[in-house]
Amino acid sequence: MADFQTSTHRSRWIFSPQELLEKREAANQRAAKSLEQFGVTRLEVHLDGSVSYVEPILDQKDNAERSLPKPLNCEEEQHMRIFYEQKIQEVCLAFKFPHKIQATAIMYFKRFYLQWSVMEHHPKHIMLTCIYASCKVEENHVSAEELGKGIQQDHQIILNNEMVVYQSLGFDLIVYAPYRSVEGFNEDMQEFCHARDEEQEKFKNFLQTANAEVDRIMLTDAPLLYPPGQLSLASLHRANEVHGVLDFERYLNILLSRQHSAYSTSQLFESLKSIDTLVGKLNIPTAKDMRHIDRKLKSCWDPSSQDENKKREKRSKHKSKRTASEMQGARA
Repeated sequence: MADFQTSTHRSRWIFSPQELLEKREAANQRAAKSLEQFGVTRLEVHLDGSVSYVEPILDQKDNAERSLPKPLNCEEEQHMRIFYEQKIQEVCLAFKFPHKIQATAIMYFKRFYLQWSVMEHHPKHIMLTCIYASCKVEENHVSAEELGKGIQQDHQIILNNEMVVYQSLGFDLIVYAPYRSVEGFNEDMQEFCHARDEEQEKFKNFLQTANAEVDRIMLTDAPLLYPPGQLSLASLHRANEVHGVLDFERYLNILLSRQHSAYSTSQLFESLKSIDTLVGKLNIPTAKDMRHIDRKLKSCWDPSSQDENKKREKRSKHKSKRTASEMQGARA
């Protein structure tokens, strides 16, 4: 982590909460405006990374006669992002990728959607490309064909989106993940506690819990708000509440004095508390939760699907009424 202070990660990809809000609102509003103007939000992606709006599918007469689909709001976009960030974790686990690849892929995904709305680029496609790019950057190369085959997706989607992902990241591909520093802090804590051999199992469990906490932290906005060292300390602090391996405040006092840090212990604890609050508010949507949002997104990409959705809902309501009538008839 010695190079983090001079990295583009620190200088270009750590934001304030207000900055994140403004970037996401701007992307959402741009997509909503495209829907109003062109009747569709989907962007065509070219191999050189350039993008273009699809041909308008509705003229002014169509707009007057036919109601446009509703765009996703910012909260729905957030649910969509979190859902696919968790999918990144699931795919990386299935391929047995190291934590570093998972964290880098999620950071690429988060950064990409500071520039774009999920209505413009489908997160399923970008998710796969971020994993692929992460594998290449972290020198754990997996071919697009192998990755696509492993999760039953067309590998060409991965390749088609590769350049637009790199460009959206400003080619800032080096990511500092919290997992490595969690391991370093864990070893340092063992020395701090003068851990005996019989206590190794306790610290092993402590580390596993801390890594699980990092997994949850990575699904929040914390990686865009705080440096990785603070993310790792926040995960260890949460793990310590479970295992109670040391006096955490005393450890932080000694750590900060040893590093001649500009932070005070109280300031650092405030940051850890803020990260903890973000984790506490984390709500990971289920596939069932996503159905309504998926339908809205599909309508934004292909407004003709809105008519199909309405027909499906109408058939469903008709079926429910018919079933209720049949039940009442059976009782009679």
